[in-house]
Amino acid sequence: MAKVKAGLPQGTRDFSAEVVRKRNYIFNTIRNVFELYGFQPLETPAMENLDTLMGKYGDEGDKLIFKILNNGLDRVEKHQKAREDFETVLAGKNVDGITERALRYDLTIPFARYVAMNSGQLSFPFKRYQIQPVWRADRPQKGRYREFYQCDADVVGSNSLLNEVELVSIYAGAFERLGIDVTIKINNRKILTGIAEIIEEPNKIIEITTAIDKCDKIGIQGVKDELRNKGFTEEKISKLNDLIFFEADRILLINATQISFLKNGTEYSKSKNYQQGIEELEYIINYCEALNIANVKIDLSLARGLNYYTGTILEIKANGVQMGSIGGGGRYDDLTGLFGVPNLPGVGISFGVDRIYDVMEELKLFPEDVQVGTQVLFFNLGEAESKAAYNLVQQLRNSGVRCEIYPEQSKFDKQFKYADKKNIPYAVIIGTKELEEGNCTIKNLKSGEQQTVAQAILGEMKFDI
Repeated sequence: MAKVKAGLPQGTRDFSAEVVRKRNYIFNTIRNVFELYGFQPLETPAMENLDTLMGKYGDEGDKLIFKILNNGLDRVEKHQKAREDFETVLAGKNVDGITERALRYDLTIPFARYVAMNSGQLSFPFKRYQIQPVWRADRPQKGRYREFYQCDADVVGSNSLLNEVELVSIYAGAFERLGIDVTIKINNRKILTGIAEIIEEPNKIIEITTAIDKCDKIGIQGVKDELRNKGFTEEKISKLNDLIFFEADRILLINATQISFLKNGTEYSKSKNYQQGIEELEYIINYCEALNIANVKIDLSLARGLNYYTGTILEIKANGVQMGSIGGGGRYDDLTGLFGVPNLPGVGISFGVDRIYDVMEELKLFPEDVQVGTQVLFFNLGEAESKAAYNLVQQLRNSGVRCEIYPEQSKFDKQFKYADKKNIPYAVIIGTKELEEGNCTIKNLKSGEQQTVAQAILGEMKFDI
């Protein structure tokens, strides 16, 4: 067998035990918050039928979908028009003979597909959370990977804006538990639709939102250049600038006076869509103020580039770090209609676990005990000693204490180094003397303190981390 150089596909990563434990800390924290709000878990396959995914994310998103060859290369090579078909696929189109499936791009569309397939058996409103990996053929960079996890919570079957309030509250609660200072930015797609109507470009709402969504990447001037390239006049760009692209100190709005200005002080208030969007934001802001959620801010430049959003949109920014959004979501009132089940309104949010991890690592927010796996290491000092130790190992395991025994008889120094590398806080030592007396020595490897106790009561000991 030929040797190959070990390597990973670009944009993917291995996770060591240290990283996995930190990631699990994030997963478990978010999962616990989801459960507190009555959401139940769901899992869907890694791959979906291609027509389930295509056309749901806009032109930019569709280009990032990982397509899967049909049943391996053998069938493709036998296909009569393989060369032509490959060229068609490379051009971004679909050929059933080449590819009919793709890796999921996000968790929302598979969730909508699941709801559509099972709508007759579900109880509405249906609240689910999902924690699984997704794949995007994006350009890898800091905080952006080709394989990454999403943690989603969605509600379908309800129009109530109280769902948005609950999701904002979930964001606030989860990030407070994780210790991350965040800004929860909100906007409403109806506002953007109203703006498009007033500047007489109602059919270009997707072009507007797609361009605005790139503001963090290419800056305001870059967004304006993109709009020019898409045929927007300077007058229309200027109108967008007057309301959407505020100076930095005016981007984030929250108080009643500013809400009043947005409702009545602009020419956009002539649009019913615009007015309805402002009223929905006002409802959410008022609730958040009553709940003392102070980090919610209105940002009219927030667009969320995905096509399926229809109402409230949200995005989370970690304060004090250079990082893109670490969460986002919004309302999508007829997503299941794409799969033949109309009139099921929905709203959902997503946590970007990989970026959350990077933020917590940079700010040193992980608790010290998150790295502790094994609590107790039993030293191996001989055959008779290890037999006695192993019985005690099993007793502690039955009591819920995570422990292990060093597999070979080795010098003390080697076993101490093993415990140190694995961040094990306690060692239990049974040598010849301890074996004869029925005792064992417990050593706290952090403080250096040690005590001798009878083997018979070891199972009653508390190995606090």
